Amino acid sequence: YTISSDTLFTLIVLILYIFYFTVTFSVNNNMITIEVLTGSNFKKWKEDIEFAMKIADVDLSLVTDKPEELTITSTDDEKLVHAVWMKSNRICLLSMRRSILDHLKSGLLTDCTARELMTAINERYRVLSNADIGSLLQVLFNTKYDGNGGVRYYVIRMVDYQIKLKTLQVDLPDTCIVHQALNTLPPEFSIIKTNYNSQDESWSINDLIYRVVAEEEKLKKENGQVALYVAGSNSH
Repeated sequence: YTISSDTLFTLIVLILYIFYFTVTFSVNNNMITIEVLTGSNFKKWKEDIEFAMKIADVDLSLVTDKPEELTITSTDDEKLVHAVWMKSNRICLLSMRRSILDHLKSGLLTDCTARELMTAINERYRVLSNADIGSLLQVLFNTKYDGNGGVRYYVIRMVDYQIKLKTLQVDLPDTCIVHQALNTLPPEFSIIKTNYNSQDESWSINDLIYRVVAEEEKLKKENGQVALYVAGSNSH
């Protein structure tokens, strides 16, 4: 069996990604793999941390505040909870810091609990997320079809913006994408727009793609016939 060059390249890229952008270690006899925080993958990183700590049963410090300091009057139960929480906090902090790129650690809290560190990181990337949302919305609502790549690709590109916004907790319904796509098509697609506006039922994304692609193919044929007619007329 011979591996093609494309397959080999894909395997190499995958291995490099796993090596450089994930960390794997053992916690309470559980093998934990966490995607390294690179800046743009905060949501995935946070999910990995929370899931890994939960599976290893050391997530107490991520979901509760630090218990009161022990005193001579502390009960056995309080001492046990304190010990479990402290162990959880050490492991969570170590796991979080180990899975963040070095240049992103600048400015992060150093003397804090795991829960406080997660909150601080969340606030940092919430601001970045808001900026991403603004940029994506601006692109989505200012994009117009210019004929390059075909109308199918144009609609799919708008759906891609929709998906990216959804990952940032901005859920735009399909009807919004359908409206926006139709409103940004050139006048040649006016029949499609009229058909849509005259119907009571909304179109799905697939309905839209099917109709606009069919219309574009029709326009290409009509334009080709006109071009042939003009060329034939000029030859006489």
